[in-house]
Amino acid sequence: MTDAPAHARERVTISEVARVAGVSKATVSRYIGGDRQLLADATAARLAQVIEQLGYRPNQMARGLKRGQTRLIGMLVADILNPYSVAVMHGVETACRQHGYSLVVCNTNRDDEQERHHLRALQSYNVEGLIVNTLGHQPGELLNLMRDMPMVLVDRQLPELKVDLVGLDNLDAVEQAIAHLHARGYRDILAVTEPLDGTSSRAERVLAVGTCVGQRPGMRQQVLHTGPGLDAGLAAFLAQSGHGPQAIFTCNGVATLEVTRSLRATGRDLFADVGLIALDDLDWYPLVGSGITALAQPTERIGMAAFDSLLGRLQGDSGIARRIDFKASLLIRGSTSPR
Repeated sequence: MTDAPAHARERVTISEVARVAGVSKATVSRYIGGDRQLLADATAARLAQVIEQLGYRPNQMARGLKRGQTRLIGMLVADILNPYSVAVMHGVETACRQHGYSLVVCNTNRDDEQERHHLRALQSYNVEGLIVNTLGHQPGELLNLMRDMPMVLVDRQLPELKVDLVGLDNLDAVEQAIAHLHARGYRDILAVTEPLDGTSSRAERVLAVGTCVGQRPGMRQQVLHTGPGLDAGLAAFLAQSGHGPQAIFTCNGVATLEVTRSLRATGRDLFADVGLIALDDLDWYPLVGSGITALAQPTERIGMAAFDSLLGRLQGDSGIARRIDFKASLLIRGSTSPR
């Protein structure tokens, strides 16, 4: 090993390796490019020794650009603070690593202008493919990118994009939730969701609540959005006590947090008067009251499946666009005790 400082080692070039080894730059390129079997054993051994001695590290990005392959996958997420996004991203990154790819993540922070900026940036990075969890307000930008690279959507469908979608079987998840509430004796259901704003998964869940409740005589349902009117809406729902035992179905982790805060602010004994079941299962759910019953999404598997689908497209799969839905798992805790 050389005793040269790190900053000096980082400046070592392929020309210096060739000069010290007494070979041409083309020979060094063959060695580091995976064609070392074309070199004499003595030459390969000499290059290995010199590269180790000088601390040479090839510029993988430059090499990838020459071959048309950067081994970079881009991922666009709408909200990196959302635990769902983090968990799915972890699954994507794990799969990338297993297949020798690196992941470039861009967070739009729910901002359309940021989304436009990041989409252009990802294209300039020469990513080979793109995994998108988006608000869906930029179909034109995504359509342009789709012409240059394969793309997979996560959780949210954009009708304009005929690409693979990986996410949750929302109808099955809601059916599990409503069936559980019905079996526990709840009859008056309030579904709480973030504002729909064109997000397909939110719309699917709200529609599914209406369908599943409508199939069970004696049950009724209302829908409330998170935001400034949440506290008043919850209070109005809880005041309507004539239809039977009440329960709240929160459509994702963000809605669950806001509802839990609002219920706690009322000073109520959590879950004594109203049941609560959540779509998504977060680490803090078991710690609230007697624990929050949840439909857990297989988020890491969703992320890994998104990468696998993208990899298939990168390897030449030209079949029709697919929708890959995973089932949720019901985790029963004290927030849905029998009524």
